[in-house]
Amino acid sequence: YLTLTVHAENLLGARKRLNAQCEQKISLNAFLIKFVAETLKTHPVINSTWNGDTITMHKNADIALAVSQPDGLIAPVVRNCGQKGIPQIDQELKVLVEKTRSGTLTSAEYAGAAFTISNLGSLDIEQFTAIINPPGSAILAVGKIAKTPTVDDNGRLCVKQMMKLTLSCDHRVIDGAVGAAFLRDMKNMIEYPVHGFY
Repeated sequence: YLTLTVHAENLLGARKRLNAQCEQKISLNAFLIKFVAETLKTHPVINSTWNGDTITMHKNADIALAVSQPDGLIAPVVRNCGQKGIPQIDQELKVLVEKTRSGTLTSAEYAGAAFTISNLGSLDIEQFTAIINPPGSAILAVGKIAKTPTVDDNGRLCVKQMMKLTLSCDHRVIDGAVGAAFLRDMKNMIEYPVHGFY
């Protein structure tokens, strides 16, 4: 279980700029899904599944998002996120979430993800540890974005928008150093979002 704190100002700014260009507001989860997909390209071991006595590394970034239900959680999967822009991911995610909540999601739409995101920020949760969703080997727990006192590069006290990320890894597949490197690069992706992903 690996945790770090991320500056979220640039992420919020990128979302605001993209929302100004789109008819429907883009969710924060769509950004996170895309950033995970891009980070998986340089950390392919994270995009793996444990099969009992073998490990399968996947080419496509099929990423699930945990969605709450009255009787528990279900995690619909957005397929091949590395080849899609954020608006397309968001559009597909909205359809999947609506199907989840209406009870019309098919088993094919929630099976087979190697990576899951669980975001409890909207419920005011600062930090938590999520349980890995089999057959995946990792899940990212996302806390709320909050104004937080911090020290800048010049040693001055300031207030910035921050959020905590916790990565749960299946140690049979992902070593601690591998998970840490993934999370570090995910932090960089969030703090310095690339315009081309939009």
